[in-house]
Amino acid sequence: MLIWNESESAVTDPYILDDARFSDLLQEFRIYWAECRVTEATLLCRNSMSLAWALNQELSMKYVLLTILLLAFMSCAENPQAQNRPGFDTSAWPDTDFSRTEIDLSEVISGGPGKDGIPSIDRPVFVPVDEYNDADPLEPVVGVVIEGQARAYPLRVLTWHEIVNDELAGQPIAVTYCPLCNTSVVFDRRHDGQVLEFGTTGNLRHSDLIMYDRQTESWWQQYGGQGIVGEYAGSELRIIASRLESLENFIERAPDGEVLVPNDPRARDYGRNPYAGYDEAAAPFLFRGRVPDGVEPMMRVVAIDDVAFALPHVSDAGDMVYEDLHVRWEAGQRTALGDRRIDRGADVGNVVVQDHDGNDVPYLVTFAFAFFAFNPEGVLHTASGPIRQEN
Repeated sequence: MLIWNESESAVTDPYILDDARFSDLLQEFRIYWAECRVTEATLLCRNSMSLAWALNQELSMKYVLLTILLLAFMSCAENPQAQNRPGFDTSAWPDTDFSRTEIDLSEVISGGPGKDGIPSIDRPVFVPVDEYNDADPLEPVVGVVIEGQARAYPLRVLTWHEIVNDELAGQPIAVTYCPLCNTSVVFDRRHDGQVLEFGTTGNLRHSDLIMYDRQTESWWQQYGGQGIVGEYAGSELRIIASRLESLENFIERAPDGEVLVPNDPRARDYGRNPYAGYDEAAAPFLFRGRVPDGVEPMMRVVAIDDVAFALPHVSDAGDMVYEDLHVRWEAGQRTALGDRRIDRGADVGNVVVQDHDGNDVPYLVTFAFAFFAFNPEGVLHTASGPIRQEN
C-alpha cells in the first residue's frame, strides 16, 4: 500500500511502494492495455507520478513508476488495435484543435504530471548577484543578456518548474529547461501580434518537454520552438541566444546582473536533483527512437541547428572553428543531472558559440538521442569523423 504522512506545511516522509501494490499496478496496466483502454492506463500512471512529484521523491522511486509506464506503452505498441492512438489524455484540452497537427500524435506520451502539474513561474523574483548568498560558483544557470540587462536562471530552480515567463529589457521571454533532454532554450514570447504565456502540458515527444500557450492552448515543442498542435501548428517561436554556464562565468560577464530565486523556497527542495544518476543512465526516459550505431544516446553534444559536436571532442579541442562558427569550451560548470545534490555534480564545462563577429549564437548542450530525434538528417562531428543517422 501507499503510505505517507501529511502536515499543514508540507509532505516530508517518503511513501513506500511494497511488492503487493507494485504487482497490483502492473496487473491494472495489463488489463487496460489489453483492452486498449489507453486513457485509463495513462491516467493511472499520471496520478502515480503526480504523487511522487508532489512528495519530492528520489529518482529511484520514479524508476519504479516509469518502468510501469514504459511496460504499458510497450504493450500498447505490440497491440495492433491500439496503434496510432495518442498516449495521453485529451480531456484536459477542450480548446486545443487536434485536427491541426504537424506531427504523428502517437509520438506524444504522458510524462507523468498532467497539465501544469509541473508549474511554470509566471511572476519571477530576482536578487542582485551580490545578494545571491551561499551560492556554489560552479552551479549551472541559463544566462540571458538583452540590451545590456542580464539575468541568470539557475537549473536548481528550473529543474522543478521548466518554464519561466519573464520580461527582460522590455522584451517578453520564456526561459525553458527540459531535464530529460538537458535542453535550455530561451524564446521570444511575442508571436502573431500577441504576447504568449507558456505552461507545461505534462506530455513528452522524443522525451522532450511539450509546452502550451495559455492564449490559444496550442502545443509547442521545446526543442526548436515549433508549434506542433492547434491553432499555431506549423509556426515557430524566435529563439534568443543564451548560455548554459556556471554562475561564476555569468557574474564575470554581468557583474550587475540578477539571479532568479524561488517564489517560495519551501515549495520544493531546491538544490536537490530529482533525476539523480540520469547522466549515467544507459538510455533516456520514455524514448522510443534510435541513434546511429556507435553513438551513446546519453552523450552530451553541442548542437547548432542540424549540426552537432560531441562534447568530448569539443572539450579535448578547447577551441574549434566550423565554417563561420567559433565553439569554445572551458572547465568549471556542474551537471544538474548527476549527483542527488546539484552542488556536488561533476564538472561538464562551459560552452560558448559565437559567429565571426563575436556575437552569441543560439545553441544547445543536449544529449545525442535528442539531437538525432529532432534532426534526423543532422550530422554529429566526433573525433573519429562525422556521423549521420542511417535511413
